[in-house]
Amino acid sequence: MVSIQRTEARADAGLVAVGLVIAAVLTGCSTGGMFGRGGDSSSSAAAPPTEASAEAEVPAATEPELTATETATESAGAVVESAPEADPSSLLRPDAPRNYTVKRGDTLWDIATLFLKDPWLWPEVWIINPQVQNPHLIYPGDTLALAFGANGTPQIRLQNGGAARLNPRLRSSPLDGAIPTLPYASIAAFLSRPSLLTREQLKDAPQVLAFREQHLVGGSNNEIYVNNLNAPQNARFSVVHVAGPLRDPDNGDLLGYEGVYTATASVLTTTNPQKAVLSDSARETLTGDVLLAAEESTPLNFVLSAPPENFEGRIISVVDGTELIGQYRVVAINRGKRHGVVPGNIMSIDQAGAVVRDRNSRAGTRSRLGFAPKVRLPDERAGTLLVFRTFDRMSYGLVVGASTTIRVADYVRTP
Repeated sequence: MVSIQRTEARADAGLVAVGLVIAAVLTGCSTGGMFGRGGDSSSSAAAPPTEASAEAEVPAATEPELTATETATESAGAVVESAPEADPSSLLRPDAPRNYTVKRGDTLWDIATLFLKDPWLWPEVWIINPQVQNPHLIYPGDTLALAFGANGTPQIRLQNGGAARLNPRLRSSPLDGAIPTLPYASIAAFLSRPSLLTREQLKDAPQVLAFREQHLVGGSNNEIYVNNLNAPQNARFSVVHVAGPLRDPDNGDLLGYEGVYTATASVLTTTNPQKAVLSDSARETLTGDVLLAAEESTPLNFVLSAPPENFEGRIISVVDGTELIGQYRVVAINRGKRHGVVPGNIMSIDQAGAVVRDRNSRAGTRSRLGFAPKVRLPDERAGTLLVFRTFDRMSYGLVVGASTTIRVADYVRTP
């Protein structure tokens, strides 16, 4: 090839130009085949990710329809092209995706967990687009892109809006609405049904007097008799079981009574006692359970945030009265609106340190009766709590992460 080029050195200049063009094209094709993507070069592959490069990498049309939780699980054992961390204290997970298309069934907490080591830091990386209606809300079909700012800080922003965002008429089904912050099934019974009862509410509340056909407990389609209801026919009430008093462990004050939803009662007659039929049963209804009007629904879409600085409270109850608390259990804490708590607050759960006797101390060695000095062990991180409903002096939250056993009286604090 070299000898040919030398002998034809005086060939027509136009033919030489054509040869150069062909050589350049062949070289470009060879490079593209090496990197598996046309048009890429070694210099561009080595460059740090920018917003433009993140937006250029659009997921293939054949990508499996996995939720954020499923994607995180699958990526745990796979080799993923991860974003380089600006420093060892980066907020991102090492396997954080460059792009993610929101699926039905996702929650904001799932997506934050997919991208971040500490999901409660989502507000620090979520870049709000002011040109998008309701920029805090994320819809199925939205494509989220990972990019990096000028100082190397990670940013997650809306790259492409899905059809549900662009055309409101497509959102005729609740499944097509904005994704919730928390899984609806875990907290549905607490969103629009009485869950904290005052002494005044219980004083004159109508109660289940008896069941038709002499049932001892009631469920869906069973009929009940209620005293002093005084309600029109077809009126609907929540049937609530009074679980017990809720007291502040700091001062012993009565915060209210825990109410556990059992069913919905629809009034059938106007006589006294009135007859009603049960539906939507969540658990058995007992005589003595009270009927209360349904409360306003609590929205599921709220912004993740940290509680006030140096915040501290205690877990005072776990729904259903279990002793050990795990993930996706609902608990009550002794802090509420007057303490600055709002829905969306993320709190760390710290296991209260046990009190033990130091039998190795000089005093413990001398004592044969077991009167060694007491030592309180340090608190240990046990999990994460996300508050979804607040009252004046208490709140309900969902345990979204648990690394060890959680119990009543454990602490909740600013992360």
